[in-house]
Amino acid sequence: MLLKSYTKEIFRPECNPSFQSLHCIAHLDEDITDALPYLNAVLGGFEYFRDPPAVTFKVHGKIITIHPKEIAVNALRDEEEADKILEWLRREINEAWEKRKQITPSYEGTPKPKVLEILRLLPKSNCRECGEPTCMVFATRVAEGVKGPENCPPMAEEKRKRLGTYMSRFQFES
Repeated sequence: MLLKSYTKEIFRPECNPSFQSLHCIAHLDEDITDALPYLNAVLGGFEYFRDPPAVTFKVHGKIITIHPKEIAVNALRDEEEADKILEWLRREINEAWEKRKQITPSYEGTPKPKVLEILRLLPKSNCRECGEPTCMVFATRVAEGVKGPENCPPMAEEKRKRLGTYMSRFQFES
């Protein structure tokens, strides 16, 4: 077992203390640097950083970043949710480490949609029917996985299908 224990710190974001969500930092008692590329391969990290080493995941509306000696999680409802996520990650880290001989390590993040590719398929009318101020903002929201082709009412059906096919190549968790 690589990661045996950690201590957690729960807090409200300093940038806006009135936020309802909480953040959590888990200070790891073990250094898990060597496990990060295996964990990235297993869980499909959104971003992978080599120096300093870290892997970031977007899971259920949260951003989780795992560093060699700490785990950061944002947008938590409460401490109980933090505990569940941290225990899940501890199990995933240990399992990836134990099975590392069968896993090809990954030093890359998942591919991301390109905003300009999305914009090319939009009507570029800035009509605001999607709820965004411009088609560029809408394209950015689609690239983030927040909006989809169905959220652009004036889009031609053929382009809607092409955008759906393009976006299906990328992993998004709700």
